[in-house]
Order: sequence, then C-alpha cells, then structure tokens
Amino acid sequence: MTKRIRSQRIKVGELDIHYLTGGQGDPLIVIHGGSTGARAWVRNMEELSQRYTVYVPDLPGFGHSPPLDGDYYIPELVDFVDKFSHALGLKNFYLMGHSLGGGVALSYALRFPDKVTKLVLVSSLCLGREIALWVRFLSHCVPCRALGKAMMAVLKGVRWVAARLFATVELVIPLSKFSFSLGRKITTLSEQTTVLLSELSEIMVPTLVVWGAKDPILPVKQAYAAAQLIPNCQVKVFEDGGHSVYRDKVLEFSQTLTKFLG
Repeated sequence: MTKRIRSQRIKVGELDIHYLTGGQGDPLIVIHGGSTGARAWVRNMEELSQRYTVYVPDLPGFGHSPPLDGDYYIPELVDFVDKFSHALGLKNFYLMGHSLGGGVALSYALRFPDKVTKLVLVSSLCLGREIALWVRFLSHCVPCRALGKAMMAVLKGVRWVAARLFATVELVIPLSKFSFSLGRKITTLSEQTTVLLSELSEIMVPTLVVWGAKDPILPVKQAYAAAQLIPNCQVKVFEDGGHSVYRDKVLEFSQTLTKFLG
C-alpha cells in the first residue's frame, strides 16, 4: 500500500467491510471482479486519485470483508453497494465495475439511476450469453466445491505459475467459495444466464464501455452490441488488452477514464 491509498474499514449494516480509498475530488466507487478484490485496483487508484476520491470495497466474502449471511446473488450485491454509499455519506457518484463488478454496477444504475452520475463498464458480465467454457466449467465443477479450501489453494497455485510462465495467458480463476456460488447463479455449462440486454435502453446516465480485444473470457463483440442499445454510450477497445484491461494498460486506461468522467 502507498501513502496516497489508505486501507479503511466501515460498518455496512452488520458487516465490518474493508475498502481502499484515496484522492480528492468527485467520488468514484469501483466494484472489483469475481476473481479479485480491492487490491487489484491499487495501481489504477494511484492514477485516478489525482482527480477523484476513489473508493474500492472488498465485496462481501472477498478480500478482507466478511460474507453476507446465506447464499447471495447480484441483487444482494446491488443492495450492498447502496448501503456502502450511504455509509460513506455519498448522494451521487461515478460508478465503475469490472467483470462481475460490471454486472453489479449495471444493475445498480438500472435500479438507482438518480444516484449514478456516470457509469463505466469494464469487460462486464450481463451483456451477452457467451463466456469462456473453462469459466463455466469451474463455476459448476462439483469436485471444486467439495474440496473447498484445498481446491482454492490448488487454483491459486495454478494461476501463480501460469502468470509467470505464460505472460500472454490470462487466467481469471475464482478464488473463494463465493466466487463459485455467484458463478453458478449467472452461468450454466453452456452460457451466461443473467443477461440485461433488454434493459440497456433504460440506462439514462452517460456510459463508457471498456474492453480488451484479446479478452479470453468475454468476446469484445459484447461491448459493441451494448453500445448500440445504451442511449448515451461510448466504447473504448484496447486492441492488445485482455479481460483485466484496466491492469494491462494502467496509464492509458486512466487517461480514457478521466477524459470520459471529466
């Protein structure tokens, strides 16, 4: 952690939630993806905190945040984001989400349009039915669920080795039981099941869709399809970016974002 970015905790309902924050200016809430946590955004926060007050919570059950009671799904995470913004005292804010976080951010903007100043969707779920086969398989893999922590340790090891041996290969592996649970609810073995294309015309806030052309998880055509349906939408595709394009292109991503947000 750096001096500019601080680790904080805040009470959200009954949960003691961990989040990272830093900067000054208009508030920006960032929702991380289903295989990461708030720390994945530290390098981006270094750039963005020069223009905005950035808040990146560990979603319940991820990072250093405790889980919600029972099983949960995107609507429960939308409720969490709303309670988190209330706990921070924010009435309006920029909202950005990556992958699973994109699906949450999109759902939030549809449910609370008056609270979102501008919306940014990065390699977002819920914009099409296609998703990588191995992601679907892991989400529905019975041995993965049965082995619990042991399987998590194996998957972490696989991702660590792959990241060092195959620099061009991106493995977005769920690293908690909550990732698996959410994955089972938004996919089947054949496709994404939570698709919000029919509701995109209802998004009234200015929207930016960001994607990597080499995304191995979600095809870039979903970005272009969404842009045709969202009334006030811009698209930015990084030709050599992957699923985590915000980390592939930290400076360029931040420049794109600040140009859009203002």
